[in-house]
Amino acid sequence: MIGVLIVDDQTLVRQGIRSLLELADEISVVGEAADGLEALARIGTLRPDVVLLDLRMPRLDGIGVLEALRSWDSPPPCLILTTFDDDSAVLAGMRAGAKGYLLKDVSLEQLTGAIVALAEGRTMITPALTERVLRGLRGLGGERDGFDAPEALTERETEILRLMAGGYSNKEIALGLGVAEGTVKNHVSSVLSKLGVRDRTRAVLKALDLGLF
Repeated sequence: MIGVLIVDDQTLVRQGIRSLLELADEISVVGEAADGLEALARIGTLRPDVVLLDLRMPRLDGIGVLEALRSWDSPPPCLILTTFDDDSAVLAGMRAGAKGYLLKDVSLEQLTGAIVALAEGRTMITPALTERVLRGLRGLGGERDGFDAPEALTERETEILRLMAGGYSNKEIALGLGVAEGTVKNHVSSVLSKLGVRDRTRAVLKALDLGLF
């Protein structure tokens, strides 16, 4: 069972998400929080497997939560829930350590799929927002955290990068390609190094920005 904490300052939004997730057998809502400070306290006591995080909240916003969690040992993965007009906030959230983002009008299947993906160590990037976020990345110019032309990837590395973008875990990639999981891990490490990024989420965003797919 995957324990989920819902963080949003709108009561109706929290209730709606909880109602949806109560229909999923593999997910249990362990708690709710109405702002960032309350979220950090609940995360510390409830230890959820995944945090559903709104970005615009009173007292402490979602970016503040993500930045605070970066200093924690083994913090839970956070999934940003956003609206179409949150482009800059989404980009800031991804840079602050969020493992993915979804629109607040997602279906139950999409939401549960994203939660499972994050619980398994994968990422989730909504295609509908990708181009808008990439426009934001291009607009950052020299402050894009190294979004420059990378060292050339091998054919296999590019193939694995595409599968990473699809949200597949190292184990699933290994099974699909018929290779050892350790081999996939080595390829992933090489991809991250060549792209000059710290994690899989940034690797996918950079690959999309550079048109590698």
